[in-house]
Amino acid sequence: MTAPYHSASSALPSRPRPALFRALGKCDPPAQVQVGGADYRRITIFKHDSWAATALYENDSGQQVVCKFNRRQPILGIPMLWLGRLLARREAGMYARLAPVSQVPDGCGDVYVDGVRSTNAATHRFVAGTPLCNNTVVGDAFFDELESLVSRLHERRIAYVDLHKVENVIVGQDGRPYLIDFQISVHLPQTCLLNWLLGLLQRSDSYHVAKMKLRLRPDLCDYDHQTIANNRPWWIRLHRLVAVPFRSTRRRLLVLLGIRRASGLACTEYAPEDGMRAAAKPMVESMPPRLSPKPTAFPAAAYQRAA
Repeated sequence: MTAPYHSASSALPSRPRPALFRALGKCDPPAQVQVGGADYRRITIFKHDSWAATALYENDSGQQVVCKFNRRQPILGIPMLWLGRLLARREAGMYARLAPVSQVPDGCGDVYVDGVRSTNAATHRFVAGTPLCNNTVVGDAFFDELESLVSRLHERRIAYVDLHKVENVIVGQDGRPYLIDFQISVHLPQTCLLNWLLGLLQRSDSYHVAKMKLRLRPDLCDYDHQTIANNRPWWIRLHRLVAVPFRSTRRRLLVLLGIRRASGLACTEYAPEDGMRAAAKPMVESMPPRLSPKPTAFPAAAYQRAA
């Protein structure tokens, strides 16, 4: 696992998340999986948050896949495996629908652990590149391509939904944008009511792409921050009335528990996700990295219960 970055504001490291705040509880993603009849070994863990643990795997031929293990850890005694299975089915279905779209990685089918199918896991081909962040340098054509990519999703009656997270956009080694993480994306059939809802969600996608472009390539924009603010969709304004206080409360709780440092930002966690590491690196690159703890073994018996 990649060594975590820590906030420059404190020399003291954050402590690892307790089981309640980890999708797989005390376990990490399994050290070995089987995908498409081939054995893969874990190379690194990209992230392990409350909803999913995502890791990179490689087989003996050098082929790499990304496996996402959705939540199975109960919350205060309430079973959550049903949600993990639902999210896995949703994401696998999205990769199948988007198979013709070149800048979305192919899904790889079912994931097995010690011969048992993992019903809360989804997998796709690895896209070599780096997560987009606020200090990424991109080419002149990058956002034209991203807008085109999002339009191809929309043509298939899909709303990505999660584009407010810039790290869900991967800058490939070829400099082009790729989309991953379709965990909460939405595909809706054609009815009057659902057409309205789909249009609402798709306009949110376009709004977030416009914000990204203004943040990273303002020289290519014919609008400014005030224009973006004035044209913010009403449902995003409404969402922020709830989401911003919730996020602030959640950050304070994570700081109180010692999981994050004083700022409450995700990049101050003991092992922040891959996108957060990229964003935080300029701030902390002069600090010596701490080695990650030895990953907790993923017991086959526990996974058979989860399946």
